[in-house]
Amino acid sequence: MTESRTSRHALVFIFITILVDMTGLGLIIPVLPKLIAELTGLGLSGAARYGGLVIFVYAGMQFFFSPVIGSLSDRFGRRPVLILALVAIGIDYTITALAPTITWLFFARALSGMAGASYTTANAYIADISPPEKRAANFGLVGAAFGLGFIFGPAIGGILGQHDVRLPFFIAAALAMANALYGAVVLTESLPQENRRKFEIWRANPLGALTALRRFPFVLPLCGVIVLMRFAHDANPATWTYYTMLKFHWTTAGVGYSLMAAGAITAVVYGGLTRAVIPLIGEVRAVYFGLACGVLAFAGYAFAAQGWQMYAWMLVGSLVGLSMPALNAIMSKEVGPAEQGELQGAVTSVGSLTSIMAPVAMSYLFAYFTSGKAPVYFPGAAFLAASVCLALAAAVFALVKPSPVNKPAEAIVEQET
Repeated sequence: MTESRTSRHALVFIFITILVDMTGLGLIIPVLPKLIAELTGLGLSGAARYGGLVIFVYAGMQFFFSPVIGSLSDRFGRRPVLILALVAIGIDYTITALAPTITWLFFARALSGMAGASYTTANAYIADISPPEKRAANFGLVGAAFGLGFIFGPAIGGILGQHDVRLPFFIAAALAMANALYGAVVLTESLPQENRRKFEIWRANPLGALTALRRFPFVLPLCGVIVLMRFAHDANPATWTYYTMLKFHWTTAGVGYSLMAAGAITAVVYGGLTRAVIPLIGEVRAVYFGLACGVLAFAGYAFAAQGWQMYAWMLVGSLVGLSMPALNAIMSKEVGPAEQGELQGAVTSVGSLTSIMAPVAMSYLFAYFTSGKAPVYFPGAAFLAASVCLALAAAVFALVKPSPVNKPAEAIVEQET
């Protein structure tokens, strides 16, 4: 088997790994209000607050465990970490399917956050096997898996959730375990022994990982961009279901179909456009263009008068997907092979730390502006806040001094040949 063929098999496995995890996440979004209502007996407003807390628990565990997972993968290799994470995800979905109380749901989401920290290792694996000029495109495959997961997950969850809110989670558990078995058979190790380093406790805690960013002066300010982007992004999982059910009276299946459409569009952007557009216009311009589209789309969501308008703004909003692969590529070029796991762990921790706060804040905005306490009734408050966050992200990015390596991939190839 040639090296390039081995890399293709590895990329396929990483793609499937993220796809399975995102399918499971997609399953829970349209059925979460119904599941919380079943477990607590609360209505839509109370369910929205619990929904924010569920995401809070997931993100909190991911924040604490991302640097641990990243450092462990730098020490023991990417392969064992990825396979064990998939097994943990399978256990998580089984617990969710059997959860008798809201406490068990929180426990399952905590385990999912721990396993979800494997994104750190997945990104490091991609950095290991990708030449610099192809990293943005290969990081885009991760985004495509996110999108495809949101095609299958919400559709399955929305439809089956109308009949049995727990059945989709059994299906997700089986998929995760099957993928773990597949990885054990086909996945090869990407990190050579000579590029590994010993496990150090200061690298394996979230604050230590964030402190490590100071050694990368160009990367550190970009984390401010990531914070604002993640804050905006979390308006969707925190409020989309509740917003569309309240304002447009969508059913669980209707929410599932909308997320399926969003996933399909996102898959096209990450799987096709990122690989074509980013090398053409360069990573810096791709960041700006994606952020501008996000600003418009979230404002459109906030003021949409009819349900079909949400679908129209999805087309615009999907182009924000150009920004994150470009940012990942920009940052990965600033560190060496032995530091990719640490970098991706720190970056994931930055995003996870933001997602600890963002869902609660966005859920609160929705709950407050749909209650009698608000000075004005405005269900779209969280989406408008997300639009402002992306505008600020573009402003922060403009203040960062561009790195000379961040130019179109064609120019990089020409210089190397």
